[in-house]
Amino acid sequence: MHPSQETAHTETRGAAQRAAQQVAQQVAQVVARRLAEAHGEFAVIGLGRSGAAAALLLRRAGLAVYASDVSKGDATERAAETLRAVGVAVDVGHHDLARIARSQVVVASPGVPPSAPPLRAAHEAGVPVVGEVEIALRLQPALRYIAVTGTNGKTTTTALIGHLLRALGVDAADVGNIGTPVSALALQETPPAWAALEMSSFQLHDTPGIYPDVGVLTTLSPDHLDRYTSVAEYYGDKQRLFLNAVSQSRWVATADSDAVRELVQGIEGQWYWFSTKQTDGMDASYHHESGMLHVLGAPLMARDRVPLAGDHNVANVLAAVLSVMVADASFRTGTARAALADAVATFRAPPHRLETVVHRHDVVWINDSKATNVASTLVALAGMTRPTVVLLGGRHKGEPYTALLPELRRIAKVVIAYGEAADTIVADLTAPLAGVVPVVQVHERSFAAVMTRAHAEASAGDAVLLSPACSSYDMFNNYEERGREFARLAEQDA
Repeated sequence: MHPSQETAHTETRGAAQRAAQQVAQQVAQVVARRLAEAHGEFAVIGLGRSGAAAALLLRRAGLAVYASDVSKGDATERAAETLRAVGVAVDVGHHDLARIARSQVVVASPGVPPSAPPLRAAHEAGVPVVGEVEIALRLQPALRYIAVTGTNGKTTTTALIGHLLRALGVDAADVGNIGTPVSALALQETPPAWAALEMSSFQLHDTPGIYPDVGVLTTLSPDHLDRYTSVAEYYGDKQRLFLNAVSQSRWVATADSDAVRELVQGIEGQWYWFSTKQTDGMDASYHHESGMLHVLGAPLMARDRVPLAGDHNVANVLAAVLSVMVADASFRTGTARAALADAVATFRAPPHRLETVVHRHDVVWINDSKATNVASTLVALAGMTRPTVVLLGGRHKGEPYTALLPELRRIAKVVIAYGEAADTIVADLTAPLAGVVPVVQVHERSFAAVMTRAHAEASAGDAVLLSPACSSYDMFNNYEERGREFARLAEQDA
């Protein structure tokens, strides 16, 4: 790009960022004012964990609440009963669009797309739409939090941040996309002082008032293209972490991604960079020659003390430690540094992330159900050392699977394609892997059938890797349920 073109591009992007920031601030201000005024009714769309918690929190704050969900499952009915018992008006199986259009604020669950009828009704009526996180943060203004987003690594980094804070003697909870709604903290008798907050792109889309003590961006790669019209649109929601950036803001980001550097260029604040590939100019880095992790200008710990495999997890450790240390001066004293290193050494990754669930008859069964995109599965494959039976499938998210080809050629014994994405997986991989790695398709829409085929393919010395590169929603309610079923069937038939 010619320098003049690059300057014009930067100026245009900066203007777009400022415009988006202004709109977000206006929405956040309206929501804050209506929460304070406590007039009229608030509508909550979706009765999953976050929606139910938001409705309870709003009701406890003395607000009139209407909640609805098109689902009629047992979990939805139980949530409805709980909400009705505290005075929330609830519809199950349908939404009252006219009532939603009359509400003061609509609180949308992250799984509800912006094009859904209740959200369209709200937008057409000029009703602000926000997520559960926005409401929860507004109703507990004293909460300090480190917010984490990124395509991959955000859950492990969030869990590690919470672990590190607690190791420093801080009352801290892990919340957000990691599983516990932020609203659940405010419902506690004594809420914690700090939170490690994982933010998905869907949550960021509807959290205009986010202003963390430290914001962390782990990685960027294409994802969720079943919901977004383009990679740029998906990255745009990730960028919303920085909507309220000012010169005093503190941000932590990877220096190993050109996409990340491009996304955050020109954003105000104090920037701290981590890397596993370079050391010069880095605030946190991995020195391969000495085997040491360095943070803020000094060695922190040896790599062999980190109980997590792969350089991607070294990056997660660097991001987590760096973000905690810059969050508060008391977290970077000599005593605190030693405590942080000891805490890293005792950390265990959350389940469903390259988790060995069975090792029997010299076959290792590895649950990486959290790998819901191609980039995450690529990381899993890169770490495999045994001939591997690879389970790919679920609901297709719009990415081609061809990026997996080099690692599949290196380590795969067989690829088992299943679920709604199976036809696409077979089409992408069969011809390029012909004569090298067989690609077999399980046509039954049954995960038990997938596991039966996996058992038939595996032999002593092999690994069976569930790293689906797809969402779980064709067969399961979430990736956790998929991972538990994988573990159960691996143990049952081993």
